[in-house]
Amino acid sequence: MARNDTVLVLGATGGIGGEVAHQLRDAGWEVRALKRGATEGRRDGITWLAGDAMDAQAVLQAAKGCSVIVHAVNPPGYRRWSELVLPMLDNTIAAAKAEGATIVLPGTVYNFGPDAFPLLAEDSPQHPATRKGAIRVEMERRLEDASRQGARVLIVRAGDFFGPKAGNNWFSQGLVKAGQPVKGVSYPGRAGIGHQWSYLPDVARTMVELLARRDRLEAFARFHMAGHWDADGTRMSDAIRKVVARRTGAKVSVSAFPWWLLALASPFVTTFREMREMRYLWQTPVGMDNAKLVAFLGREPHTPLDEAVEAALEGMGSLATAPVAVAA
Repeated sequence: MARNDTVLVLGATGGIGGEVAHQLRDAGWEVRALKRGATEGRRDGITWLAGDAMDAQAVLQAAKGCSVIVHAVNPPGYRRWSELVLPMLDNTIAAAKAEGATIVLPGTVYNFGPDAFPLLAEDSPQHPATRKGAIRVEMERRLEDASRQGARVLIVRAGDFFGPKAGNNWFSQGLVKAGQPVKGVSYPGRAGIGHQWSYLPDVARTMVELLARRDRLEAFARFHMAGHWDADGTRMSDAIRKVVARRTGAKVSVSAFPWWLLALASPFVTTFREMREMRYLWQTPVGMDNAKLVAFLGREPHTPLDEAVEAALEGMGSLATAPVAVAA
């Protein structure tokens, strides 16, 4: 059984996978990353391996000698998500069982339905309201089974992600547009409805700190993060407006997200279909109780909102200003 600090990260080019990979590297871990079409070799302190998370043998080989596998991978562009996500997880489970390794999964609130709202604890009932939520419940069921068969599991559940690296998240695809100067904020929620956000580096730091104490974790461990609670839907928009005004001088307006446009485009764009299915989470307040996490770690890693928003917009290339013309 592996007892070293060697980790395999699946999804290391994504938002949360990339953050976890780099923070584990900085914490002294030996980090491997499996990626389709990767040029193999060591770069930036990470060993890159060519392989597909859908290839059971490739995952098994990449995980040799690892004590942890971070499962932060999704099908490209979320295409065929419902068909591929469970087989991908099964490959990770098989490798973890073979190595006696701990699987780390970034959890979501999709597992829960209205009977568990508005405040979610780790033991809240999981009665999902959507197809995607039902699959997430099945993922966690399989992980719990695996924890009885030689693997260990750590699930860290957080709210909507935002951070310096653009990805498939509401912040960089809905509120603002990655790679473009911020001209306006398009807010998806109802007026007065609270919403929970989680800053990616804080989520990654939480995972790293929990893994440093993994010998004290139960075989199937789940923790919830409180993140940044926006009580009425204005706090995040105001933070974006403040940062943009200070950095660029631009005044940013806030408008309602065009759900009607998403409905028109969703038959042709997979990501839009996935976003639309989760609309109910913008129509009711859903927060998370982090009491268990605070009791275990002593605190929750937490970056102040304005600082987190500025780092996110900077990393997304959304704080650039137009060049000023100089007279000849």
